[in-house]
Amino acid sequence: MNATSVNQTDCPEVRVPVPLFFTIGVVSLAENLLVVVAVIWNRNLHSPMYAFICSLAAFNTIASLTKTWETLMIVLADVGQLEKKGPSEIKLDDVVDSLMCMSFIGSFFSFLAIAVDRYITIFYALRYHNIMTMWRTRVILGVIWTTCGVSAVLMVRFFHSKFIMICFIVLFVVSLAMICFFYVYMFMLARIHARKIAALPTSGRSMRGALTLTILFGAFVVCWAPFFLHLIIIMVCPMNPYCECYRSLFQLHVVLLMSHALIDPVIYAFRSAELRHTFRKMLLCSDWRRCS
Repeated sequence: MNATSVNQTDCPEVRVPVPLFFTIGVVSLAENLLVVVAVIWNRNLHSPMYAFICSLAAFNTIASLTKTWETLMIVLADVGQLEKKGPSEIKLDDVVDSLMCMSFIGSFFSFLAIAVDRYITIFYALRYHNIMTMWRTRVILGVIWTTCGVSAVLMVRFFHSKFIMICFIVLFVVSLAMICFFYVYMFMLARIHARKIAALPTSGRSMRGALTLTILFGAFVVCWAPFFLHLIIIMVCPMNPYCECYRSLFQLHVVLLMSHALIDPVIYAFRSAELRHTFRKMLLCSDWRRCS
């Protein structure tokens, strides 16, 4: 008996109910849209940090929307309404995959931008408004979105190339190592200069923002790491029975990916008093002009 048949017998593919995919996708889509609208609506949130948070929420919105649409396409194909290998369906699937890749890369770049912003806030508090202007923030966001869009198209177009897959994995590992190092460095310096920082009026908010960023990044790692381990296994041991057992959990890994977009807005709501206040005003007030 060959490895494939053994794998299919010993480790059947774990199936996640379609309604669960739809529920996570719709709820996360609503949450992240709420964050985007809140940041745009409340002028008090028109700052570099919240602009980067809004960018992260926008990438999560794209991820939720595209995964929900992909699930709908799969359901329609299963009932015979779509051709799984039709030319138009393949092109649409490429678009969905490109948007998913863009949302992943964008999430990482948004985390990095927020981390740099927190670093400047903590250690260059007196010069922060001169360094992080809104004009520079818009330029940074423009570069992030352009880079993510181009990279996603290239990754999907040449995904079957091992070189592209290796680049995708290396991007994850290197970025993860860089951001982890950056966090450790930031918090070590914060402890060393604790007394000096405590004298600054913005230090408390800055450290709370850094802690929020750490929680966000931890959730990101937990939700995305299984998927990248899946990619590594595809390259390293595609026919090994034990590796195939892990690959049989692919749909659970996808649920984790979608859950990441669901978790982030919850962290914003609990950690940011300004966002909580904005959410309450948006949800409880029918006349926005009267509530603003």
